[in-house]
Amino acid sequence: MRQVVAWLGRWGISLASLAGGVAALFVFRRGLPHVGWIVGYLLLLWLLFAVLAQVRQSLETSGRRSRRLIVAAADYTIQTLYHGLLLFVLPAYYASATLGSANALFLGLLVALALLATFDPWYRALVHPRPWLGYVFFVVSIFAALNVALPLVGLPPFPALVASAFVAAVALTPAVRRARSGTWPAAFRATVAAGIVAATLATLGRAWIPPAPLFLARSAIAWDVATLDSLEPVTDAIAAGDLKERGLVAYTAIYAPAGLRQPVSHVWRRDGQVVAVVDLSPVQGGRREGFRTYSRKTAFPADPAGRWTVDVMTGSGQLIGRLRFRVTP
Repeated sequence: MRQVVAWLGRWGISLASLAGGVAALFVFRRGLPHVGWIVGYLLLLWLLFAVLAQVRQSLETSGRRSRRLIVAAADYTIQTLYHGLLLFVLPAYYASATLGSANALFLGLLVALALLATFDPWYRALVHPRPWLGYVFFVVSIFAALNVALPLVGLPPFPALVASAFVAAVALTPAVRRARSGTWPAAFRATVAAGIVAATLATLGRAWIPPAPLFLARSAIAWDVATLDSLEPVTDAIAAGDLKERGLVAYTAIYAPAGLRQPVSHVWRRDGQVVAVVDLSPVQGGRREGFRTYSRKTAFPADPAGRWTVDVMTGSGQLIGRLRFRVTP
């Protein structure tokens, strides 16, 4: 019995947090977090991070148990904020990511960090002895939250991506100031330089980041017909003869927050090679069912057999979703 009580004392809260997190993801997997909650979490997280960065050393070396308990309580509160913040934004990234593409790796990183923040024994064993890992938690959480929050107030995904990377680096100013024992202006200059580097890396690596909070509300590959209201979705492999005779439509309904206007395109590929790029009307955000877009293709190679994809891309090169179909000889 004592072993059970000890085990529950060590893992009970973590398992309850995990259950609550899974329930939240299941219920809100297609929902968008309220921007007010994200901003509130971000401000509280940064304030605690800034204060603790300045007073941690003096509290830990004071020799007083009460002061060490203050540090432990602050660390646990920051861990809880990481956990809550990541759970807020995970549904948006889950909806926006395309499994099997490069941007799924960022979703995997967020899931790993959320799990690590959920289980207290793991977090204490891995993060507490490694301050750099704590900074990774901080930067990724700030970046991921801002990257979702800024489009919710009308900033397009790509500028939001660049701004989020810059701000996440600049938010480290209190830690840099403490580590270098320097002045605030010097620390700020250092993090601004780091922010420029981070923004550049985000620009170059934008294909690795899901364009949250955009996502495909509906999508289908269908035979070419007169109107979208009479779509005939393709459910099996397509014979090359039928393909050339009838043609295809790639139909996508893209959800975006109200007030957002986002250029998009369909990139048709055969066995990974680009066959056609079709620029579409910009997505107008705010429609619950998604903004409907489509591209028609009636001209195909002499031998169209192979595996085809239609990538739904933002104007800046982020992947919103992917449609797949196969053509047989």
